[in-house]
Amino acid sequence: MLRRRPAPLLAIAALMIGAMIGMGLPQHAYAQKPVTTQSIDPFGLEVKLTAKTVVYVAGSGTWDKAYDTLIDAFKKVDAYLAGAGLKASGPAMTIYTATDDTGFDFKAAIPLADPPKSPPGRGIALGQSPDVKMLKFVHRGSYDEMNQTYEAITNFLDEKGLDAKDLLIEEYLTDLVSTSREMLVVNVFVAIR
Repeated sequence: MLRRRPAPLLAIAALMIGAMIGMGLPQHAYAQKPVTTQSIDPFGLEVKLTAKTVVYVAGSGTWDKAYDTLIDAFKKVDAYLAGAGLKASGPAMTIYTATDDTGFDFKAAIPLADPPKSPPGRGIALGQSPDVKMLKFVHRGSYDEMNQTYEAITNFLDEKGLDAKDLLIEEYLTDLVSTSREMLVVNVFVAIR
């Protein structure tokens, strides 16, 4: 299955349906599987994110290998934190800075309680997370099922007549590295034009 989070998000549904048609799937395969949420989960809640000092690994990847690419990046950040004796001050996040049909550019970031005393180096950078108003959505379940959450987000934006910017953030409430990829809880933040 193709992993896509293109910008704008409205392209997701068209691309996935086109891919399914091209695979010759039966008509019942086009039905959208329900997104697993809880009644307390926000879906489209407007929030204001404040900038936090983060350490991060920047990179790029393809959607078909997104999970492994992100795991490798977060392992590097975790190793740096452990070696430098630094503590995280919040959940890890992937800040998608550019996306297209085949891949993405990202920052695998972890907020810090205290900034490092010296610059990180070795592929690790110090910076700030975005300070912006965004819409918050929640995904619970498998990493592989996140496409369904992004389809639901696309439908929500379409119904509300909203247009997404090319800035997405996934905030991992469960540890992406150590939690089973089937049991994730992820806040998805979408910037709106």
